[in-house]
Amino acid sequence: MVQPNPEKRSPKQLNPELYARLKAEAAAPYRSLRKFIYLAFAASGFIGGMIFLTKIIAGKNIETSFPNFALQLGVVALMIGLWRWEQKREQK
Repeated sequence: MVQPNPEKRSPKQLNPELYARLKAEAAAPYRSLRKFIYLAFAASGFIGGMIFLTKIIAGKNIETSFPNFALQLGVVALMIGLWRWEQKREQK
């Protein structure tokens, strides 16, 4: 097995911005994936909420549409909360 010789390494330094970004990614892996998931779920909840809201306004199946509408609002609220929590942790 070949052992790396520290004296023969190239003296390249990383760009400070790249180093900071890599360090942040190492501290919190998959942050961008989590943010994408929060955004996708919030969009899904918003679209579902709009569909159930139109059903409620039209007066169709109010007894089943209202709990589903409340659930969709809860999903959107949860995703907004998680997004804000993630933003606060990113700023630290």
